[in-house]
This record gives sequence, C-alpha cells and structure tokens, in this order.
Amino acid sequence: MTDAPASVERFRELLRIPTVSHADESEIEWGAFDEFAAAVDRLYPALHTTLVRETVDGHSLLYRWAGAVTADPLVLMAHIDVVPVVPEEWDHDPFAAEIVGEGADAALYARGAIDDKGSLVAILEAVEQLAAEGFTPARDVYLSFGHNEETAGGGAQAIVALLRERGIRPGLVLDEGGAVVDGAIPGVGVPTAMVGVAERGVMTLELTAREGGGHASTPPSYPATARLARAVDRLHRHPFPTRLAPPVRAMLSTVAPHAPQPLRALFGSLAVTGPLVAGVLSRLGPEMNATVRTTAVATRLRGAPGDNVLATSATAAVNIRLLTGDTVASATERVRRVVADREIEVTLAHGSDPSPVSPWRGDAWRRLAAAVTASLGDDVVTLPYLQLGASDSRWFTAISDHVYRFTPFHLTRAERDALHAHNERIRVEVWLRGIGFYRELVSAS
Repeated sequence: MTDAPASVERFRELLRIPTVSHADESEIEWGAFDEFAAAVDRLYPALHTTLVRETVDGHSLLYRWAGAVTADPLVLMAHIDVVPVVPEEWDHDPFAAEIVGEGADAALYARGAIDDKGSLVAILEAVEQLAAEGFTPARDVYLSFGHNEETAGGGAQAIVALLRERGIRPGLVLDEGGAVVDGAIPGVGVPTAMVGVAERGVMTLELTAREGGGHASTPPSYPATARLARAVDRLHRHPFPTRLAPPVRAMLSTVAPHAPQPLRALFGSLAVTGPLVAGVLSRLGPEMNATVRTTAVATRLRGAPGDNVLATSATAAVNIRLLTGDTVASATERVRRVVADREIEVTLAHGSDPSPVSPWRGDAWRRLAAAVTASLGDDVVTLPYLQLGASDSRWFTAISDHVYRFTPFHLTRAERDALHAHNERIRVEVWLRGIGFYRELVSAS
C-alpha cells in the first residue's frame, strides 16, 4: 500500500530537477535530464528490477513490463520536460517543490507539478507498488516518457517508430489530458472526468504584405502594414463557423442525464438542437468557444526594422487550431477567402490535421471509466471530450485505435489556469489519489 509521505518526498525530489525544454536545443541543460533518469532509477528499485528500460532518442525513457500475454498492451504516457519559468513571477521558488498550507489544502508548488511530472511520478509510484507486491499484469504494460513534448515531440515519435518496428499495436494508450473538474459544462453540477478522445489539429499560416520600402516621412497611401492590419482584422471579424464535432456531441449526449432542464432536453436532442447549442456555447468563454469552432488568432507581427523605415514586408503569424472535421488545406483556403486580397501572400509555416477520434464505447473505454469510478469516486461521470491542446499522444494514433488523454487529478479552475504560467501547483491529497487511478488501470488491464 501507499506510504504517502515517502511518495510525496520522491515526487518533490523529481520536481526539483529542472528538466526545462527549449525550442532551441542548444539552450537545454541536458545534464538535468541525465540527473532525472538517474534519480528515477535510484528511487524506484522494484520497478527497475521488474521492468526493462531503454533510452530512446537520447533522453526519452521506455519501459516494458512483461505481462501474461503480449497482445494489446497498455501504454501509460507522460513527459519529462517542463516549460521555462520567470522566477520573479512566482510566489514560491518554482524548483523548490515547497508544500504550502495544511490538511486538504496543502499544495505542492513547482513547475511540472501538473504538467506533466504529476502524472509521470504517479505512474512510477503505482508501478513500484505493484511490482513490489509481486503483481504480474494480464498483458504487457509500457511506460513511455518523452523528453521534448513541450517542443518537438521527437522523443515520442521515436518511441512510436520503435514500437511499430517491433510489431506492437497497443490496445489502450493513455496520456495527459483532461482532468476531473467541476462546472466544465455550464449548468452541470456533477464532477466530470474529461477524457480526450481526440485532439484538435494545429497549424500556423503567415500572412505577408509587401511594398517598395523607403523613409517613413513619405509613406504611400496604403502601406504594407495597413494592408496586413486589414487582413488580420477581417480574420478576427469573420471567425470559423460553429458546429458540434463528434467528440463534443458525444460529450453533451453523455452528460445529458446529469444536466438540469432545459439543458437535459437540449443535450438529449442534438440532432435538432445542435446548431443552437453550438452557438450558445461559443459565447460562454474561450474554452467553450474553442470546443465548437476552429480558432484562428494572430500571435506575432513583424514589420520594419526601425521606427522611421517603411516595411518592405509586413508579416503576421496566425495560429489556427483545427476542429475535428477541418483540415490544414480547408482552413488555408478559408483564410484566403476571408482575407480576400490577392496582394496578401498566405503561406503555411507548419501544420498537422486533427487526430483520429478514439471510440467512447467498448472495452478500452470501460476500463478507463471503471478506474475513474474505483479510485476517484462513484459520483464522477466519465465524459468523452475534444482536447483543445496538443500532446505526444497524437503520434501513437499511428499504431493504436484507442488513444486517450486524461490526467487523474481533481483540479480547480485556478489550478488549471496555472499550467504554463506562474504558481503551478497541485494539492497533495489530489495527487495521491491519482496514484490509485493508475493502480486500478494497470491491475484491470
């Protein structure tokens, strides 16, 4: 059984190791990743006696736990890296792993507390406990810990390539994703476990306007910056249309019995009420809006190199998150139509289509829902949903039809808002319950 204080201390030790990733890999302190791998080896002796570990793509870790059968293995994913910090913005040292408060309110402040060492260490704790008890899983279990999820995701891609080469096709893959939340769906009071069955696609378009340049004291009647500003404004004033993608429709239909009237009737009759519901949800804040439409926002603007110089080119980077059913090609064509200016160049910087949709019925789904009920409470309703951000799990859709995204922690709105921001934290009791979730899932697999 769990020795809670010892588990927490191991968690704190691993949180103190600054495994920070950067898009420019020359800025990464790789020694921290080596230190992390060594610490995991030392802190989890039963795991390392029982499982076989490989290092993939330099710093990602892949473990195999041999089960009674090799077919349809379970893959538990997490990532080692964390995003950079601005220390002065934090109330507590982001790599000190301080515990603040007492009792049920005691919270552990650290970069990575939720994203994603919270899941990674909870997985290690669950596997260590079971291995120490002499447990053998019914089928193989893999632990896949990528080292650069926050940037390129190359570690996870290399792991997928390795598993594919070995002919391994997982029966269930679980990565970070939605949490247990209250009030995620307006009007619904029951706590809900939000299990991502798909991810939105992500792409960046560059809009560029060009002109001859010159001195800012003699500007032309319609400079490149003004033309670009008009294009960005048109995109803002003409958003992508709202609609209920299949994962969102499934989420609302599943939660309908737990919703009060008139929401119960609306969610239970989406064949008729779908357009109305999508339109209403789009006006209930950024998260709800992002579940019912492809979103586009200009995130970077570039122009002249000096204040008194006309821009020979003005460029806007537009980040687009694709709703299930849209594609990179269809979104690019729509942007061109909305901008409606042949003098604006529209080029694709990078992009990937939305992930395939995993089923929210069947054995794999039932195993997840049963683990939620057994460990997190029988009052928690497990819901399929569309994950708004990207994760390493998208690479595993190439070798598995059952890829899900769920973080087994009951998080408040403020705790979720701290991801990638200052004062990231997790309540200690909440984290400890998450270990139980992974125990249940492995034991039932």
